[in-house]
Amino acid sequence: MAEETCRRELELEIPAEEVQKATERVAKEFARVARVPGFRPGKAPVQLIRRRFADEIKGEVVQSLVPERIEKAVAENKLTPVTQPQVEHVDFSENGPLKFRAVLEVLPEFELKQYKDLEVEVEAHAITDADVDKALEEMRERAAAFAPVEGRAVENGDYVQAKLIGTPIGGGDSLQANNVLCHIGAEETIEAFNENLRGAQVGEHKKFDVAYPADYPDGKLAGKSYHYSVEILGIKTKKLPELNDDFAKDVSDAATLEELRPRIRKNLEEARDEHQKQLSRDKILGEIVRAHEFPVPEAMVERQMDARLERVVRSLAAQGVDPRAVNVDWVSLRRRQRERAVEDVKAELLLDRIGTAESIEVTEEEVSHALGHLAEPSGESVAALRARLTKQGALDTMKSTLRSEKTLDWLLKNSRIRSIAAAKS
Repeated sequence: MAEETCRRELELEIPAEEVQKATERVAKEFARVARVPGFRPGKAPVQLIRRRFADEIKGEVVQSLVPERIEKAVAENKLTPVTQPQVEHVDFSENGPLKFRAVLEVLPEFELKQYKDLEVEVEAHAITDADVDKALEEMRERAAAFAPVEGRAVENGDYVQAKLIGTPIGGGDSLQANNVLCHIGAEETIEAFNENLRGAQVGEHKKFDVAYPADYPDGKLAGKSYHYSVEILGIKTKKLPELNDDFAKDVSDAATLEELRPRIRKNLEEARDEHQKQLSRDKILGEIVRAHEFPVPEAMVERQMDARLERVVRSLAAQGVDPRAVNVDWVSLRRRQRERAVEDVKAELLLDRIGTAESIEVTEEEVSHALGHLAEPSGESVAALRARLTKQGALDTMKSTLRSEKTLDWLLKNSRIRSIAAAKS
C-alpha cells in the first residue's frame, strides 16, 4: 500500500468456525429447495448436497460473509470509501478460515492549514462613459435592420444573401445552405468569400475553392478544403437605429436616452461586481488548494475528467457542431484535463472539510429556493422536480454543490480582498 495514494488493500480473514456455521446454514437452504434425482424435494442428505453443490455453496458463503467483514474492517480502520471494494485472492479451504483481499479507494486524511484571513488581489475596473457608449453600440447592433440594395454590385460592408453548395475536395458530405448572409470585408469572413463575392451582381453565380485553416473555429470545416458554388440572391446593408429617445424606448422601458445611460452603467457595475466576486472566490480557493498537499482518489479524478470532457461536448453541440464529426483526439484531450481535474477534486474535498469545520450546512429553505429556480424555466413543480432528482440520485449532489457554494461565500467574507489598479491594455 503506497502512502501517496488513496488505494487501500485490506488483508482480511474470517475464522474457520464462522465459515463452517455459514456453510452449514447455506447447505441446509440448498437441501430444502434443491432437486436431486432419487430424492423428493427437501429429502436429500445434507452431505450429498454439500458435495453436489460445493461450488454454489462456497459462492453463497462468500457473498454472505465477505461484505459484512469488509464493512467491519472499514469501520475499524476509520476509512471513508469512495469506490466499491473489489475482492481478490479468495482462499477458501474445506475446513479452514476464509481469507481474501479487499481493494478500495478512500477519502484522504489531511490536516487543514490556514484557510481564514487570507489576502488576495483583484483588479479594480471602473465603469467609464466609454464602457456605456460601447454597450449602447452593442445594443444598436442587436437592434439593426437589413435593407435591400438595388442597382449596384457588392461592396465592402455589404451583406450578401446567398445560396451555396460546398463540395469537399477529396470526398465527404457536401454543405448546402439556401439562404445565408455573408458580411463582405469583415474580419471574421474567410478571405476567399470576400475576394470572389466583392463586385458581384444579384443573380450571378460564382465558383471558387476555400481552404480552411487547421484552427478554424468550426470543427467540421477546420483543415479541410471545399469547392463552392454560390448564387447571389440579394445584397443588403445593415441599418443601425439612431441613438435617440425612440431607440431607448424600443430597447428598454426607459423613456429617454439620458434615462437609459445610468441604467446601463448600473447593469455594467453589477456584472463587474459579480465577476470580481467570482474571481476573488477562485483566487481564495486556489490559495487554499496550493497550501495543501494530499493524494486524491483516482476514481474521483476520472469522474472529473469525464465531466470536463462532457462540458466540451455540450459546448460543441450548443454551437451546432456534431462532436463525432470534429477532428479531435478525444483520448489526448481527456488526458490533458488530468491536472485540472486533480485540482478540482482537491478543491471539492477541501470545501467539504472546511464546511464541516465551520458547521456550514444547507437549510431546507435554501434547497427549496434552488429547486424553484431550476424548475421555473420548464414550469415543472418544485415537488415534481424534487421527486425526479431524488429518484435519479441527483438531489444529494445538488445539496453538496449548494454547500460548496455557501462555503465559498463564507471564505470570501472571512478573507481580505485588496483591489489593485487594472492593467492598461
